[in-house]
Amino acid sequence: MFENKDTPKTPLSDYGEFALIEHLTNSFKLKNESSIIGIGDDSAVISYKSKLSLITSDILVEGVHFDLSYMPLKHLGYKSVIVNLSDIYAMNGDAKQIIVSIAASNRFTLESLEELYSGIELACKNFKVDLVGGDTSSSAKGLIISITAFGESKKNNITTRSGSKSNDLLVVSGDLGGAYMGLQVLEREKAVFKTNPKSQPDLSGYSYSIGRQLKPEARKDIIKLFKEKNILPTSMIDISDGLSSEIIHLAKASKKGFIIYEEKLPIDPEVIKISEEFKINPLTSALNGGEDYELLFTIKQKDYNKIKDSKQLTVIGHVIDDPMNCNLINLKGEQIKLVAQGWKNFEE
Repeated sequence: MFENKDTPKTPLSDYGEFALIEHLTNSFKLKNESSIIGIGDDSAVISYKSKLSLITSDILVEGVHFDLSYMPLKHLGYKSVIVNLSDIYAMNGDAKQIIVSIAASNRFTLESLEELYSGIELACKNFKVDLVGGDTSSSAKGLIISITAFGESKKNNITTRSGSKSNDLLVVSGDLGGAYMGLQVLEREKAVFKTNPKSQPDLSGYSYSIGRQLKPEARKDIIKLFKEKNILPTSMIDISDGLSSEIIHLAKASKKGFIIYEEKLPIDPEVIKISEEFKINPLTSALNGGEDYELLFTIKQKDYNKIKDSKQLTVIGHVIDDPMNCNLINLKGEQIKLVAQGWKNFEE
């Protein structure tokens, strides 16, 4: 839908595997002290000295996790990195390195992969992360991206999903539902384009939500705030599958329950407007939308004064000593059981 058909095309067959890797990665320079050896050897060498290593991996498959009819390749490269870094930050860690492997069909050209890697490079630059390895391969159909991220943390700072205690406060960063509603707008414009290929997408008034879907940001700034304020969350998770699902993950791991309040949920005015336009309850967008990549965590009540003035953090509820009992108190004061919907990028 947004493709520039005038761009010159170079078939990937013009490059061998090693020449392609070298071409795509020759502008990446090592920045972190822990990155000893990067691309160019049989394996990377990383040293975290006295700290523990954090490792996470995600795979993104065309047609399942992304749609190139509206996802620019540069944005895709950036987002592919972000979804991995977010997992490192969700453990209260500091992301340091990534490994990127891709498989692409013959419909992709050198220029398209250059665009993809420009987004990867931008994410590495913004979050001070080194690309230290990876692989390329052909694919029978479409594009597949696999990224592994490495991070570090002091042993006593690592935060898991399982540490919630009764009466802890439940806190979320940023706002909720934007990525989900951005996806609804993009899917609608895709349907219009299919009906009338000459039409131009009307994305005015949707920039924030579309940005949340196409180019999310990992919340490294919140980890920095924890260090500055001397806060150690008792449990934490990032919001990739929707608020309800993540709360239930915390409840299961911690063997606790949660109460959250509708009036406390942070929802951007644009998200409310789009939700009403699509006849979707904004509460549904906030609870069951995914890919916001905000941090959801619990803290001790004594730490409340350390976060109360932050515009990036909202207390939305608390922990109760009732395992797996997770409920929302709505605006009418009614108690509604939270259900794990999960995040479905595309319906079959």
